[in-house]
Amino acid sequence: MISVSGKIWTEQKVNKNLVEKLKQDYGFSDIISKLIISRSYDTSEIYGINNNQKLINIFKDDKDFEKASLILINAINNNENICILGDYDVDGACATSLLVRYFNYINQKHFFYIPDRTKDGYGASKKLFQKLILKKPKLVIMVDCGSTSNEAIEFLNKHNIKSIIIDHHEINKPYPKSNVIINPKKESSKKENSLLCATALTYFFIEIIIQKTKSNFKISNFLIYVLLATICDVMPLRKINMIIARNTINNFKIQNNLALEYIFEQYNLKKKLTVDDLGFLIGPIINSGGRLNSSNYGVELLSTDNLEIIKDRSRKLIALNNKRKIIEQNILDKINFEKIKKDNKNVIIYYKENLNEGLIGIIASRLKDYFNKPSIVITKSNNKFKASARSTITYNIGNLIKLLIDNKIVDSGGGHNMAAGFTMKKNNIKLLDNFIQKDFLKKISDKDNTNNYDFEISSSVIKTKFTYGINKLGPFGNYNFLPIFLIKNLKVIKLEVIKNKHISAIMKPDTGTSMRAICFNCLNTKLGHYLLNYKKKINIIAQIHENIWNNKKTIQLNIKDLIL
Repeated sequence: MISVSGKIWTEQKVNKNLVEKLKQDYGFSDIISKLIISRSYDTSEIYGINNNQKLINIFKDDKDFEKASLILINAINNNENICILGDYDVDGACATSLLVRYFNYINQKHFFYIPDRTKDGYGASKKLFQKLILKKPKLVIMVDCGSTSNEAIEFLNKHNIKSIIIDHHEINKPYPKSNVIINPKKESSKKENSLLCATALTYFFIEIIIQKTKSNFKISNFLIYVLLATICDVMPLRKINMIIARNTINNFKIQNNLALEYIFEQYNLKKKLTVDDLGFLIGPIINSGGRLNSSNYGVELLSTDNLEIIKDRSRKLIALNNKRKIIEQNILDKINFEKIKKDNKNVIIYYKENLNEGLIGIIASRLKDYFNKPSIVITKSNNKFKASARSTITYNIGNLIKLLIDNKIVDSGGGHNMAAGFTMKKNNIKLLDNFIQKDFLKKISDKDNTNNYDFEISSSVIKTKFTYGINKLGPFGNYNFLPIFLIKNLKVIKLEVIKNKHISAIMKPDTGTSMRAICFNCLNTKLGHYLLNYKKKINIIAQIHENIWNNKKTIQLNIKDLIL
């Protein structure tokens, strides 16, 4: 089926025999069984639907973790000054905060540094360490960065400063000559471990240190930071990440973390924390500091229980996030979406000088969501050409960056499946474009670009009981997406434009009660035009979202597309 937005939608095919087997073996409903098969759950994931799974440290016998723990324990025993270098995004802030909290608890001498995006650039560099060694660290721990920082590590080695890298970005040989590299992307690592963000790796690392030193520090109190980073870094919410998510969501109380509680208070939220809150509220607020040159604020907020600091940093970060939204919209308003549409390239490459460097990742994400295509935004900043990339689930943008570096098209960079960044020369932009378009065609078929919905459902089944069954497969996120359904014969009876971006609707089926629906960021799109003007009954591609407010549950349809 071709939709009004021009996408091709097909029903996800599932093996009917496997569906029947699941129903017999586990007593699942037909709907749940189909969803499990379509998502290719393994036995452990199926078991976890109806059973609590304890979070186990999978790195207890890992050689890299063992070696790193001995180095850190030695530094602690000798009370050496330790530098923590983190990335300026949520993952970097959360990983750094875990280490700061632990070091504060044991009264360990330390300091942290989050690079300024504009002045310092990304991650570890020789130039940055020339500044940081003035504070005389004996050990540097890099979190969410360092995997491509060969020159920087060599500089540390020359000054007899030990280093530990805890990272999850793509890593190329020759590896940096750090004392230890903890990175699941290394060739020797187990593939499943590559699901984890840097904060998760840091969490398990500290847990091993705690066990070895018999410390009383309660690292489990901060599992919420692992989930926050997992969601915001768009890591697959599968296997071990699903166990992390369920353990966190089921056990976490907002009042147990003063920083998150205070942010909730500013928005007058009185409810249980959800994955959506982390991804759409908390994450952007923490990220805003790194985007708008106040990179330390996130760590300062998350690493303390001092209420005055929490109030100050929260207010500043919320203000920065509001400023970010205004700048972002101004940039988007100037983009010629029609021209991009007409160009009809498989990978969108948008170049504009003097964009706010901290926002090019968000702009890339917005273009990716709008066109459903991998998107790269390039800008000139401080006489350098910097880029941020966001990809769809089928095209690994992290691997692409490795290829671009190998072919000397870009100077440096890194990332993972869904997000990446790099620096390059301006005169290579055309070469970059040609290379990427060809690479995409090599790796992606038309089939890969087809959009799947799970299956058709009748509007009469959409009730609280229905969502309760579906939610047993949650929490939902990357690679464990909220199910998408085809729902036919709905009449739009009321429309409202929200914040000049979204369209809210009341939809009436042939039988049964009306339902509230919303179509996000669609106002000036073909989808939005049809929704506002089409008078006949429509068929929608939608997700069914359950809202909980003051303990009252309501059902909302999140419209993804229309089929006329």
